[in-house]
Amino acid sequence: MKKFTNTICLVVLLMVLLSCSTLRNKEINYYENVFQEVMEITQRHIDLWDVDLYGSILLVDPQTKHIYANEPDLFGVLGSDKTLYTGILPDDVPIANTAIEWSEKRWAMVMLPLPIDKYERLTLIVHELFHREQATLGFEANNPEDNSQLAKKEGRVYLRLEMEALKQSVLSLLSDDNSIQNDIETNQHLTNAFLFRKYRQSLYPEAEYNENLLELNEGVAEWTGLMISERDNKQLRLYFEKGISDFQNMPSFVRSFAYYTIPAYGYLLSQKDDSWNKNITNTTNLIEYFISAFAINIPNDLQNTVEEIIDLYNGLSIIHEESIREAENEALIAHYKNIFIESSPFELHFVDMNIVFDPRNLFPLEDFGTVYPTITVIDVWGTLTVENGALLSKLWDKISLSTPIEIQGTTVLGDGWILELTDEYIIEKDEISKKYHIYQL
Repeated sequence: MKKFTNTICLVVLLMVLLSCSTLRNKEINYYENVFQEVMEITQRHIDLWDVDLYGSILLVDPQTKHIYANEPDLFGVLGSDKTLYTGILPDDVPIANTAIEWSEKRWAMVMLPLPIDKYERLTLIVHELFHREQATLGFEANNPEDNSQLAKKEGRVYLRLEMEALKQSVLSLLSDDNSIQNDIETNQHLTNAFLFRKYRQSLYPEAEYNENLLELNEGVAEWTGLMISERDNKQLRLYFEKGISDFQNMPSFVRSFAYYTIPAYGYLLSQKDDSWNKNITNTTNLIEYFISAFAINIPNDLQNTVEEIIDLYNGLSIIHEESIREAENEALIAHYKNIFIESSPFELHFVDMNIVFDPRNLFPLEDFGTVYPTITVIDVWGTLTVENGALLSKLWDKISLSTPIEIQGTTVLGDGWILELTDEYIIEKDEISKKYHIYQL
């Protein structure tokens, strides 16, 4: 009986090992195919920037930190498995969709899981490959101040109107039968999009400069991913229609708008000049460039002009929605100010920080900075993980948190945040000010 039982256990073990081996081979084949797919498509579109954007890529599981790479690293962290390189990302390396310097190489990093849709997957990876290469293309990695005007009622209203006009321009160009129709309607919607943009920026002195910085950085990268993804006209129509409609419902526009504006404007211009991007630089004012390229006439009386066309783009409904949102935000502003400004917040000053955040949910807090509902910060003092809000200063030199609740050795717990300290740092409470401070040993 014992021998029979042992035989059964051996069979089960072999079946488990065989199953794991099969899954492992499928996993390897999948990521090898992804890298092959990206390599082939970038090579087919070298003429877009006159550069092959394909290069070092890290696909990283944010939970396990497991890496799948297309190249070896220089420190031997990654082991080879056929043509795939795998390993575990060190704890001090932040995980995000970004371009990073690691192991003395520049990588495009993309978080797993990858999008199931082929075109979304290609757009995402190529976007990060552009960031990996952008310095050689003459584009600095800008980190502009958050565009707080896009959290205000008027800023949001006229951005939403701009996006509606831009969407109608693209949809009138891309017909349902997979052909392209370039007509007066397309140009009129495009003109109106620019009118809403110029009027919005006239209301906020710094808007034009700060919005342009983000569009040069993220907008051009997203346009590059879109153009290389090889969507046909029908798929492009769906991409713009769904993307811009989804954008309208995002909780925050301050860092997300560029992912939608420049792909649309750039796509429209590419129908007229498929090499327009080679004429721009790190200092180009993109909207002025587009206005000039399309030969758009901007009238002097912007206010009266836009008031005459807002009804064409669901303007009254947008204004009503934003009025309600503004009233709700007043209570949220008071809540955040109480936590991060008035109630002796816990502050961490940056020394050599890396941060990961979601650009879709940021909340500018007057002149104090921006509240990040979720954010991860890695610095010399440790790793901070926030799930319930933190205030990043306007100068990006410190982050403010709610008062610590509990300290367990090198782990500091707060309301919706955890700080894992390195061995060189401790936290102590000042009994006079009642504030907590971090100190280096």
